[in-house]
Parts: sequence; structure tokens; C-alpha cells
Amino acid sequence: MSKLLAMILAGGAGTRLEPLTRERAKPAVPFGGRYRIIDFVLSNFANSGVYRMKVLTQYKSDSLNNHLSRAWRMTAFLGHYVEAVPAQMRTGVDWYKGSADAIYQNLNIITDEEPDHIFVFGADHVYRMDTRKMLDFHIERKAACTVAAIPVPIEQGHEFGIIDVGPDGRMLQFLEKPKNPPPMPGNPKMCLASMGNYLFTTDTLVKQVVRDAADEKSAHDFGKSIISQLYKHEPVYVYDFAQNTVAGQEDKERGYWRDVGNIDVYYQSNMDLVEVDPTFNLYNDRWPIHTQPNNYPPAKFVFADRENKRVGTATDSLVAEGCIISGGHVHRSVLSPKVRVNSYSEVEDSILFENVTIGRRCRIKRAIIDKNVEIPPGMTIGYDPVEDKRRFHVTSGGVVVIPKGMKVT
Repeated sequence: MSKLLAMILAGGAGTRLEPLTRERAKPAVPFGGRYRIIDFVLSNFANSGVYRMKVLTQYKSDSLNNHLSRAWRMTAFLGHYVEAVPAQMRTGVDWYKGSADAIYQNLNIITDEEPDHIFVFGADHVYRMDTRKMLDFHIERKAACTVAAIPVPIEQGHEFGIIDVGPDGRMLQFLEKPKNPPPMPGNPKMCLASMGNYLFTTDTLVKQVVRDAADEKSAHDFGKSIISQLYKHEPVYVYDFAQNTVAGQEDKERGYWRDVGNIDVYYQSNMDLVEVDPTFNLYNDRWPIHTQPNNYPPAKFVFADRENKRVGTATDSLVAEGCIISGGHVHRSVLSPKVRVNSYSEVEDSILFENVTIGRRCRIKRAIIDKNVEIPPGMTIGYDPVEDKRRFHVTSGGVVVIPKGMKVT
């Protein structure tokens, strides 16, 4: 069996997710009530049997480091681990200059582990993937590098790094946000966009990041600096993510992948989870999403005073443990642990992070409320765009975002 290592890039600043990333790294942002964004890529590797994972961190990494150390304790007896690797400045005084430079600055890890193949994946996406199938594809074709790609409508191709492939799956071109993207084989309406997930033979990866580090004009980015040159002289293949399947997955979920890189996409991806029959199914126990267990009591719904309209209910919602819906109503919302919604309040189409309290007689709609925020009684949020923009961050899609610990008055 090949010796494998996963190196997960989790050091980006995540500025497009402001203000959710004001005090935490992007991969540490909560998602789906119970999880952090990074849990999805880590779960994919764990469920695929890839048990050696190094997470390269950088900006505002304390929350992420805490989550990894508490939630991701693997079996050291068998040599399994998930380890955070902070930016160490081993090659100079610079932080990571880009994704390729992050690997270059941590070549000691590769030297110590001596893997045959190395996965280089991002930590910012929501999806399920059996990475072993990508490995099988890579080995069968004797590839130096394999790039995971996802079909997107050709009219959206200008937003992505687009790959032109031959009939055998070998990369012919890598085009960064082209005006006229080439169609994928057999489907002229779609093109193949890079997911930013790569699989290298160890020798290839080491040689390429060392070469790139010596180029002062390089952007030190995997797509722009490594892949765009590598396919010209080495066998680089493209793995179609839409063909990947995992245990317990329904056909409609195949190919599901979300880059939750901005607030509006992040918000909608959470809202998709509360559908009666969501495309991405959190309840697939054959390919579970692992995260930190909490010793909180079950969610509680109290008061059934229908005469005075004081009824604790939640409909079409995800409600995590430790929540108390005390005479209020929650609809189409995602509640993280230890949220309290008090009497006569209405919360709709919203995402509430851990330890949020909604006072009595509040009306909350299309809002994301970060951790440790208390909304005073009688407050209305999400109904008056002018007033909301005066007091809070409001996205272009009209979602109100209240940052962590904000004193709302």
C-alpha cells in the first residue's frame, strides 16, 4: 500500500467572510449548526482511510487550533494524526506568500514522513469525497499530478481556473478565468473548473515547489504558478469530481461542492440544509461528518400557551444540543449549541451561532448572529434595510451580519 500524507491549506485570511473571520480563521467558521468548515475535508480523508493529516495554519488560528486539538484526536498507537502546523518562517522572515510557498516552507514535514503520494487540499469547501478513488485514478494513469475538477456551466467558466482535457483525461491547458472557456469532453454546455484539490507524487511536488521558490516573479500559487507550467512537461491528469461517489450517498448529492468563500454563498449553503429533502444530507451515517462532541443537554422546547401565543416551536430548522426555545418560534433557521430564544420572539431564515440569546418579542429575519451575542428584548433585525445598514454589516444579498460578542443596543 502507498504511504499517504494529506497537507491541508488552512492559512488564508478569509477576508470575503468578514465579519465572521474577524476573530477566527475561515476554516474555523461554524457551519450547519454543529460543525466547522474544516470538518468536511478532514472527514473526507478520515472516511477514505487517509489518517495522516497536517493542517497548515497562519492567520488568526487560535480558534482553529483549539478545534483541531479537541475534536480531532486520532489513534497515535497506529500512527494516525491530525496536526496543526503553524507558520514557522523556516525559510526566512516571510509569512506564506501563497499556497505553493506554504508547502515549500514545510518541506521538513515531507522529509520526516517520507510519503509516496501527497494530497494538497484546501480547507474552505463543503462536500463529500472519497479521496481513495482519486488516488486510484492517479496511480492507474501513472500521473505526476492529478487535479480534481468539477463541471460548471460554460457561461460561468470566466469565474474559475478552467482546465482543457483530452479524451484520456490528461490536461491540455490550464486557463485562469478565461473569457471563452473550452467545453469538457462530451458536454459542450459545461467546462471543468479546478477545485483547488491536488494529488502529487512526492518527488514531483518537492521539485515543483523548490523551483517555484527560486522564481522571484512567481505568485507562489498552485494554480497560477505550479499547475499552469507542470502539465507542459509532466503527465498531469484531471479527476472529474462528478464521478466520485461515497457510501450512503444519493444520486442527487453526487458532485455537490460549495466554496463558501463569501457571506451570501455561506448563508445560502446553510439555508439549503433546512430543506425537507436537502441535496447535501448531513444525516448520512455511512459517511459521517466528524466534529467535536459536546456534553450539552438535549434541545428543549417549552411553553404551550396557545391562547396567548406563547408556544416554543421550531419548524424546518436545525436545532443543536443545549438550545432552549422558550415560548418563541424559529422557522427555516440553523441554531448552534446553547442558543436561547425567549417568549413571543420570531426567528426566521437565520443562522445563530453558539451562545446567542434572543430577548422577548424580537423579530429576526435573514440574519447571521455570531457567537456570544445577546439581542435585547423588542428588537427588530432584517426588516428595515436602511436601519440595518446604519447599525450592522449587510451583504449585497441583504443578509444582516452581527459579529462575535457585539453589544447590541
